Amino acid sequence: MSPPPLPGPLAHLEPLLGHYGYWAVGAVVFVEDFGIPAPGETILLAAGVYAGTGRLNVVAVALIAFTAAVAGDNLGYLIGRVGGRAFVHRWGKYVFLTPKRFEAAEAFFTRHGGKIVTVARFVEGLRQANGVIAGTTGMHWRRFLAFNALGAALWVGVWTTLAYLAGNHITAIYDEIRRYQLYVLIAVAVVLASFVVRHVVRRRGER
Repeated sequence: MSPPPLPGPLAHLEPLLGHYGYWAVGAVVFVEDFGIPAPGETILLAAGVYAGTGRLNVVAVALIAFTAAVAGDNLGYLIGRVGGRAFVHRWGKYVFLTPKRFEAAEAFFTRHGGKIVTVARFVEGLRQANGVIAGTTGMHWRRFLAFNALGAALWVGVWTTLAYLAGNHITAIYDEIRRYQLYVLIAVAVVLASFVVRHVVRRRGER
């Protein structure tokens, strides 16, 4: 019996994984982690599901993704350290890192230091700019390496494990998600609206 196809947004990565396997995981995660827009997290999930259905080895997927993530962020760190803020302002727009976005991320990074290097791995946008910002702010490389490796281990461990456990049940899980996604979106919209209303009321009260 052949394994089930990958559903939803994971499906477009199936030919890439089927043809290149572990190389695809390493390459996509690596290039995403030094700033190039690429579906690193998505391919990690897809590879985990592939491993869960027996088409890849889950330990190999995790080790390759971890190595690629750390290497990619360290390349980003080197780019930020050598090129500096001027380099980012000149070329960052080509990878959606505009000066405004970069300054906001840099300020947030400076306030929270090493712990944000770990948490940034799970935040879209910060994951890609993590190493570059660490380099431009002058964080010591050994400190960056330690927090970055911790973040990469947690990121790879969480997503690979969850995807691997999904395995052959991924189609059923995806169908359930699609069935209830409207209710989830409505709930998220209500929560966001309540925050906006509370913010507006608070601002008016301060005036």
